[in-house]
Amino acid sequence: MKKNKNRFLLGFFFGMLAMAVVVGGVGTGLYFANQNTSGKTISEKTSQKLDYINKLIDAKFLNKVNESDLEDGIYKGLLEGLNDPYSVYYTAEEYRKMMEQTSGTYSGIGALVSQNAETGIITVVKAFADAPAAKAGVKNGDIIYKVKGKEVTGVDINNVVTEMKGEKGTTVDITVYRESEKKYIDFTITRDQVNEPTVEYKMLDKKKKIGYIQISQFEEVTYVQFTKALDDLKKQGMKAVIFDVRSNPGGLYETVCKMLDGILPEGNLVSTKDKYGNEEKQTSDSKCLDMPMVVLQNKDSASASEIFAGAVKDYGLGTIVGTTTYGKGVVQSIRQLSDGSAVKLTIANYYTPKGNSINKTGIRPDVEVELSPELLNQEEITHEEDNQLQAALNSLNTKN
Repeated sequence: MKKNKNRFLLGFFFGMLAMAVVVGGVGTGLYFANQNTSGKTISEKTSQKLDYINKLIDAKFLNKVNESDLEDGIYKGLLEGLNDPYSVYYTAEEYRKMMEQTSGTYSGIGALVSQNAETGIITVVKAFADAPAAKAGVKNGDIIYKVKGKEVTGVDINNVVTEMKGEKGTTVDITVYRESEKKYIDFTITRDQVNEPTVEYKMLDKKKKIGYIQISQFEEVTYVQFTKALDDLKKQGMKAVIFDVRSNPGGLYETVCKMLDGILPEGNLVSTKDKYGNEEKQTSDSKCLDMPMVVLQNKDSASASEIFAGAVKDYGLGTIVGTTTYGKGVVQSIRQLSDGSAVKLTIANYYTPKGNSINKTGIRPDVEVELSPELLNQEEITHEEDNQLQAALNSLNTKN
């Protein structure tokens, strides 16, 4: 597979464009050093205004000023001014903790969460079995309302995750809203080491040899877990497979491309195009998975999940079952700065193998099936109850 030089994170991630530098001065005397040769990002008028505000703070503000917090606020505000929910500034600590999570091993509460870009609501997609959150009583579908006593709706999801993570043995207070019970619930959760399982699998139909692989997100560990699942199911005689990316918020661009490379034939997997029209393509070799496939998706399947489903759909090698996906067809790039902090920017649109953009439109299924209403607030759904999964099985049975 052809690899990009840059490492991308979709949904939540990675390079930095030259813009402006904020430099700390003496006391609270902060100032902008404009290093953008175009002069479009930070104007002289803006620099003068910022300098005046700093002098006003020095002269009038009642309380003690934390210069580091003030600087971080400026950087965060600069990125917020882009009015793009995916472009964010991270402090060094926030960035460090975020990178821990992409590795799949970290110390925290053990819950996969996703955020609606329009409402800012953060929802527990999966509370990992035997991890602190599940042990404390947090359930799939719970809405994260407060962390450490502060409301988090609308706060960047990576910053919220950073607050929930911490040293093993320490505690964190979390308030969730549980729709099924129409109430808020407070938890004090003791953090522990979490080894994140991003892939779960089984042979669903042992007679017809239909395998099932659920992918909860695309992290560094996911490719190894995915390959192990495929190899194990093949050894069991798998003749068809269902890939479940429902409620998968995305993850690493590089990971999803490596996974697709192993199941799709030679050709283009996905392409990206930046503001200057520069195009980069990820391609696969001739090695592929020669068997019927189904991809299960829903409205919360986003970013890397949509790359996965879109590629399978465009190659015509699998049936897409479920509902239309979220529609996040843009790429983010993160550049770590010299002080350990980082900037995440939306840098490109991405396109499916046939050149289709899915941004704000999503990927429509071949077989549209809504999850049964009575299952929407059900905490655990068995494979037998799961009508979307049963539709996927029926699709394969029809082919066979």
